[in-house]
Amino acid sequence: MRFLADLMSQVRNESEKICEGGGGKAIENQHSKGRLTARERIEMLVDPKTFFELGIYAAHGMYGEWGGAAAAGVITGLARVQTRLVMIIANDATVKAGAFFPMTSKKVIRAQNIAIENRIPTIYLVDSAGVFLPLQEDVFPDTDDFGRVFRNNAVMSALGIPQIAAIMGMCVAGGGYLPVMCDHVLMTDGSGLFLAGPALVQAAIGQKVSAEDLGGAAMHAGISGTVDFREPDDPACLARIRSIIEKWGYRRQSPWDRKKPVEPALAAEEIYGVYDSSSARPYDMKEILARVLDGSRFDEYKAEYGKTLICGYGRIGGFAVGIVANQKLHAQQTDHEGHKRIEFGGVIYTESAEKAARFIMDCNQNLIPLIFFHDVNGFMVGRDAEWSGIIKAGAKMVNAVSNSVVPKITVIVGGSFGAGHYAMCGKAFDPRFVFAWPTARYAVMGGDAAAGTLVEIKVKQLERGGTKLSDEDKKELYESTKRTYDEQTDPRYGAARLWIDKIIDPIETREAITQALEAAALNPDVPEFKVGVLQT
Repeated sequence: MRFLADLMSQVRNESEKICEGGGGKAIENQHSKGRLTARERIEMLVDPKTFFELGIYAAHGMYGEWGGAAAAGVITGLARVQTRLVMIIANDATVKAGAFFPMTSKKVIRAQNIAIENRIPTIYLVDSAGVFLPLQEDVFPDTDDFGRVFRNNAVMSALGIPQIAAIMGMCVAGGGYLPVMCDHVLMTDGSGLFLAGPALVQAAIGQKVSAEDLGGAAMHAGISGTVDFREPDDPACLARIRSIIEKWGYRRQSPWDRKKPVEPALAAEEIYGVYDSSSARPYDMKEILARVLDGSRFDEYKAEYGKTLICGYGRIGGFAVGIVANQKLHAQQTDHEGHKRIEFGGVIYTESAEKAARFIMDCNQNLIPLIFFHDVNGFMVGRDAEWSGIIKAGAKMVNAVSNSVVPKITVIVGGSFGAGHYAMCGKAFDPRFVFAWPTARYAVMGGDAAAGTLVEIKVKQLERGGTKLSDEDKKELYESTKRTYDEQTDPRYGAARLWIDKIIDPIETREAITQALEAAALNPDVPEFKVGVLQT
């Protein structure tokens, strides 16, 4: 219990540091221009205490040679504005003048993709110097780079997703297209919108012009006609956004069933005492679910079959959901010949994979969103597993997950390793949101196994070259390799690369899933469910 609380405390402390952006001097500089910081703007824009930040760890531990980029220089998250759920994307001008690092582009695109999948209205608070030129080759050309942002603007517009852009500082070069491709464009006095700034214009065509005449708010409001609303300052601009949103009509809602929420019968705080990351002390995942589900009620599906995967129906935040969760308790299973065997918790066996595949298809058939709780070591291996058809069963489960049309939300509780990660709807399988506890571990295999394998390969390479390592050298190599591998399996490493949308406090799991389901409920369109050819 203490271990989990300490981890969460560490995450909170790091998050508070990240929230400082470029630091005190950069914040003072922003204020000296008569502008609010990105976080101050968000606080003034949204309904009180409704901001649910996503991607705060983006670029964490990266770009050290350039002084780092806190939160990748852009703040994203869900919030309520005039009670309407929206996506916020706000450049943080205290971090390298809001310039786009490679991870900045990826973070904006991730926020846009969430908005596209869930049809979430999106508000851009623009204050950016454009591409971070020293890293331009990693920002400019690819499908998850800078240009994709503008492509997404156009796609979102075509899908009928409202977009509002407020230019509240600099908006230069290619970045100038973002606000102009939105439904509404607002601009504050003292801001600039131009494809090339005064210095570049003079260098390119010899023309001398002031920033205000070239692309100031007065010019764009009165001459180019680019800006819909010219505002004197940040507070007036944010008030105008709220006024616009307050007049929006309502769209068709999704088919997901929702009743009045009921609090779990068991306290969420008790999760700290239930969860145990030690393989020597397996815990009961059903005890976790009982502290997340409405009324702690759970209709378990095939409870006596494939026990290392828990499947069943419940409600979270009033929404009907299907649960697929790894059970960490060991279980006894009887095979087709009547032989009993012990199945290890956290391992996916043939029976559990087949059960989960069928359950996932049932949820799609009945329009029930799916929630996946990961604490998985992988699929079972060995002769008995292969003879039982583990690959076929795993393929069925992967097929069902891949072709699901209902919203999928992933919560990584503990380990999420190898093909088990894939079958449990890892990032590559399009979950609408990926949340992780601070205890999450994310890799092809666990640190001990990976380090042992890598060291064995390295030792053989050295021995072929005539170098023989002592036991002490082997131990040092093993520890060094394991340390590196463990760092890379840490959820903060994954969150820095946007494999995880948010590291959450375990006791806030229910609230995070409810936020995600409320977002998913904005998209009423459900494609036809098809699985193609299934292995039998």
